[in-house]
Amino acid sequence: MSDLIRDAPIGQVVRWITRNRVLQYPEERQNFEIPVAYKDHNGSQTDSQQTAASAEHPLPDVETVLGSAPRSGSQSQPDSQRTVDIEKESDRNGDYDLEKIKTAKDLEMEGQGQNDMEKVKTAKDEQDLEHMQPAKSTKTNRTAKSSKSARTLDRVPTQTALAQAHTRQDLEQQLSNASMSKQPTQPIVPGKLDDGTILVDWYDTDDPANPQNWSLKKKLFSLLLLCLYTLGVYMGSAIYTPSIQGVSTRFGVSITAAELGLALYVLAYGIGPMVWSPISEIPVIGRNPPYIITFAIFVILCVPTALVDNFAGLLVLRFLQGFFGSPCLATGGASMGDMFSLIKLPYAICLWALAATCGPALGPMISGFSVAAENWRWSLWEMLWLSGPVWVAFLFLPETSGPNILLWRARRLRKLTGDSRLKSQSEIDQANLNPREVAIEALWRPILLMLLDPAIAFTAVYVALLYGIYYSFFEAFPLVYVDIYGFNLGQMGLTFLSITVAVVISIAVYWSYIYWVVEPEIRANGLGAPERRLIPALFAAWLCPVGLFIYAWTSRASVHWIVSVIGVGIFTVGVFILIQCIFLYLPFVYPQYAASLFAGNDLARSTLAAGAVLFSRPLYTNLGIGSGVSMLAAFTTACIAGVYILFYFGDRLRARSRYAAK
Repeated sequence: MSDLIRDAPIGQVVRWITRNRVLQYPEERQNFEIPVAYKDHNGSQTDSQQTAASAEHPLPDVETVLGSAPRSGSQSQPDSQRTVDIEKESDRNGDYDLEKIKTAKDLEMEGQGQNDMEKVKTAKDEQDLEHMQPAKSTKTNRTAKSSKSARTLDRVPTQTALAQAHTRQDLEQQLSNASMSKQPTQPIVPGKLDDGTILVDWYDTDDPANPQNWSLKKKLFSLLLLCLYTLGVYMGSAIYTPSIQGVSTRFGVSITAAELGLALYVLAYGIGPMVWSPISEIPVIGRNPPYIITFAIFVILCVPTALVDNFAGLLVLRFLQGFFGSPCLATGGASMGDMFSLIKLPYAICLWALAATCGPALGPMISGFSVAAENWRWSLWEMLWLSGPVWVAFLFLPETSGPNILLWRARRLRKLTGDSRLKSQSEIDQANLNPREVAIEALWRPILLMLLDPAIAFTAVYVALLYGIYYSFFEAFPLVYVDIYGFNLGQMGLTFLSITVAVVISIAVYWSYIYWVVEPEIRANGLGAPERRLIPALFAAWLCPVGLFIYAWTSRASVHWIVSVIGVGIFTVGVFILIQCIFLYLPFVYPQYAASLFAGNDLARSTLAAGAVLFSRPLYTNLGIGSGVSMLAAFTTACIAGVYILFYFGDRLRARSRYAAK
């Protein structure tokens, strides 16, 4: 418990007030024993130290790391005995060391002629990948000496794994790593650079400072806070919906103009990730400062937004709220990737997606009764009452960024030992950060990927279309349930519960699929083709138009309102499973560009959703609910063909893509 508080913002404040005398880190305690590898002040370890360390913790040789066959005469270990090793090869985020597992059987296969994975690439692939490498710090020419150690392979940092995967073989290895059972604790020997720099790392494979090694309770606590944060920010978009009529009346503007308060909020939290995501990747900053600072601004902005007496001011404040609330969208997935291994990440992402999907749906339900009973400002005050306590709880969120944790560990070790050569890889990377490359990756590469790769473009457009239709419901529901069925605003808000129920059903189905199908398949046969992640999407894609057509042609006084609500639920099940499949498919096809892909996807879907808020009412009032929703259903029907093309011809598309892992 003390470690959780110490690593959280509230603990850092206590440490600052007490000058680090309270909630101390291990390196600050008097009884701390410095690991042998960090004790030497004169260069490398002495021969006796190295010999003793090697005898106590034997480590695999370099040939095993490189994936070559065992030397002749060596005895093969049983497949159950895995050899674990780390090559010091950090990515732009400062994450460390993809572990490479080799069983004796694997090594024999490689010895029979399997080439090194880098030789698989053609010259053209090499040129294309080099041209579009993710923005990295300008590396020095110093090369790390072989760092030999063993690690628990189900602790593979997700972000590192994806960023460093260049080939299909890389991905196969990482999924194999993540699916392994827990290994015995082994010390981790730090790497050394040619100039004598000692790379500070985790002390052992079960180092409690490593977020991948946190207890399940600590991970679930952090996940809960992230979900509450996401729920509050997303709820802030549609919570404004019942107030649209009141805003129109108060400021004497059209309904379409009043809807800008919703549209600008949605647009802003699509733009925000382009800024906040790169900032959270700077090692010295980490995840928590962007969360805490921007969320504090978000909470503060709730007050002037509720009090403003000027329409232009209301719109500006709503945009700023969305922008400063967007780090949950920008970095929430990355925070979960810090804590959960590749094989378990889909479970956590589903819960996070639950909060993101149900937030807008719960907003009108919460504010509908109060706006009807009081006035339009109450929905904006409720944002303050909901988000304020969440911000207070966020003061107890521990830092999850591995590069940030190791950077501060290196500083403490330097202070303790007086050895200036002790540095984390993230410190070295940060010292050489190229602002131009960071800006290109954050702002230009997401757009470029969508323009140049048909598969990326299709998935971005498809997800944006589904998200836009989802947000069009906030204009369609008042026309159906208030105008046709005579509901008041509070009763209309209750109809959005159908979305929440549908998402819960979707999670049960998708978790079952991951647990009973995907995990056993990966453990038995490896990753397989990325298109296998799209199997549920082949069925879910049909649910979207079916649900929309039901909603379109049963939204009439002669049909009970529950029928149209069921149609919305069917559509939501299809959307949720589809998006989960697509978001699992993309990182495995384009692992090096996962961050850019998600940033571009966020921008595309938020932009179309903002537009949908504005065009939906004219569409439905001019064409009617039946024809208007049917037109959108026709678009989703056309997109089904794209899902099947990706599934059946994805291998050919990947072979022609300049960005897909070969």
